[in-house]
Amino acid sequence: MTGLDLYTGTARVSSARVIGAYSTSFGLASRLLTRRVRAAIADIYALVRVADEVVDGPAAEAGVDAEERRRILDELERETLTAMRRGFSANLTVHAFAVTARETGIAEELVAAFFSSMRTDIDPPAAFDDEAYRRYIHGSAEVVGSMCLRAFMLERGATTERRPDVEEGARRLGSAFQKVNFLRDLADDCDRLGRCYFPGVDPARFSEEEKRAIVADIEADLAAARRALPHLPRRARSATGAALGLFAELNRLLAAAPAERIRRERLSVPRRTKAAIVLRAIAGRDPR
Repeated sequence: MTGLDLYTGTARVSSARVIGAYSTSFGLASRLLTRRVRAAIADIYALVRVADEVVDGPAAEAGVDAEERRRILDELERETLTAMRRGFSANLTVHAFAVTARETGIAEELVAAFFSSMRTDIDPPAAFDDEAYRRYIHGSAEVVGSMCLRAFMLERGATTERRPDVEEGARRLGSAFQKVNFLRDLADDCDRLGRCYFPGVDPARFSEEEKRAIVADIEADLAAARRALPHLPRRARSATGAALGLFAELNRLLAAAPAERIRRERLSVPRRTKAAIVLRAIAGRDPR
């Protein structure tokens, strides 16, 4: 293998390292996918993660101020859109994503919506109202679900039958994942980053009633995703079921935990429980 194939293969190895280093849950679930689909999901995840790290992580720790981080993010978006048209980038993460986008039909408007939400995190509002919250969830999570659905269609034998229902399920699953992360990261988002995504919620006075409402909203998203699950390609169905089961379990932990504990502690699913959920998904059992 030489030339462009070697370069793309190297870029995809880089993407796989990113998902392996940053996400236990997604990394575990993605192992159930076919090799081709797994590579595409890693390419999507890697770009999303790099953008997120520009906003909140290493860039800020390195002393890069908000204005410069915005410029870096803008440059990353421009490079991504250009690479999608050109089929090449000198940035390995961007190149891998662009190749996958061209293979799967990921549209530029999905990418633009994602970067728009990322820019919101650099200079967030003091509080999100309902409209800003929905817009943020769409760009940061729902479009990522749509991107992943397009990657699933690479599986041999995949069909677009019932696509509207499946598309809705993909968006709602992405939304559920994001809201679960918002809830379990409530303390860090508030104390370190000075932000709260949930409209009308004051983290300093986070109540049981507010927690129950958020948990119920997440469960509604998960229920919509479950309805779409049977219409996914076989291996994608197992992997998505595993991811759904992992986040449903985390939502149950958050539901059972007092609001005060969520306000000060980040909860997680034990490794043994994660393994059991993945095994149920492999066996084709309900991932609840």
